[in-house]
Amino acid sequence: MAEATTEPAPAAAEGAGSGEQQQKTVVVVGVDDSDHSYHALEWTVRHVAAGMAGAADLVIVHAKPSPSSVVSFGGPGAGEAMRYVEADLRKMAEAVVDKARRLCIANSVHALIEVIEGEPRYVLCNAAEKHHADLLVVGSHGYGAIKRAFLGSVSDYCAHHTHCSVMIVKRPKPKC
Repeated sequence: MAEATTEPAPAAAEGAGSGEQQQKTVVVVGVDDSDHSYHALEWTVRHVAAGMAGAADLVIVHAKPSPSSVVSFGGPGAGEAMRYVEADLRKMAEAVVDKARRLCIANSVHALIEVIEGEPRYVLCNAAEKHHADLLVVGSHGYGAIKRAFLGSVSDYCAHHTHCSVMIVKRPKPKC
């Protein structure tokens, strides 16, 4: 399930008076409901999309978990529970998209926003391939080695499995 919720920027820009088509830089940024991903989106909007003024296409991707990945049980009432889970996941996705859209509007940046159901690591790598991305931007949760080993790292997976460069945006540590 993919939903385009804002207008995409054109795929190519005119060359500087030469009449040639020049490819735009395509930047895909992954967002979820965490402060880390929102910081990565803010960084991308301020430093890449706005700074390249029309020379970059921004694609914002939210990987919406499937209800079965959140709840895995059967029996009486399972269908009704799944409907509630699906409604909550849809509301969460709408909130993530709305926050991303407001940031883009506030910075006069046009973006294509997609909500795709699936595991974030696969969704982001597939989106980077689908849009022929030059750069994939993800936030860093700042997990240590042990937590990262148990939970997995979306950014690590993307860095090793996507065809484009991957930028991991970290939140600055508070200064003492």
